[in-house]
Amino acid sequence: MQRHLPFALAVLVVVLLILVLFPGHRARPVVRASPTLTPGALNPDVTQATIAATICMQGWTKTVRPPSSYTHALELRQLAGYGETGPTTNFQEDHFISLELGGAPTDPRNLWPESQPRAGQVDKIENQLNQEVCSGKTSLAEGQRREAELKYKDG
Repeated sequence: MQRHLPFALAVLVVVLLILVLFPGHRARPVVRASPTLTPGALNPDVTQATIAATICMQGWTKTVRPPSSYTHALELRQLAGYGETGPTTNFQEDHFISLELGGAPTDPRNLWPESQPRAGQVDKIENQLNQEVCSGKTSLAEGQRREAELKYKDG
């Protein structure tokens, strides 16, 4: 048993060195949306009656997406509100109710610092919900409800 101790200590030292020298390999924090900090806000131009001319029209979100200069400045303020001190590269300022589902583009109540890589994973879910709404399988309100539930529960 004692002859295995030096080997175990060596492995522990190597693991600790990796964690110190390569901090990007640590698990990144998962930030769940807070109902008080990020209650969400809707774009009044997007309703069930207008989805064909808004969220279901290819390229529409590009016409309402805020500039990164706006979202980055907001992200810096909101990270503090969420108690996060990590680098901004660990987060993406994202829409709580996505633009694909009629979220308000620039309302701070609808933007929050979503953890990476979770933000990329959620983008796929948002696109799926958009397809369900645009195909008539799901109502706009139901899609928005499901998206909010997901972000409050899983980030």
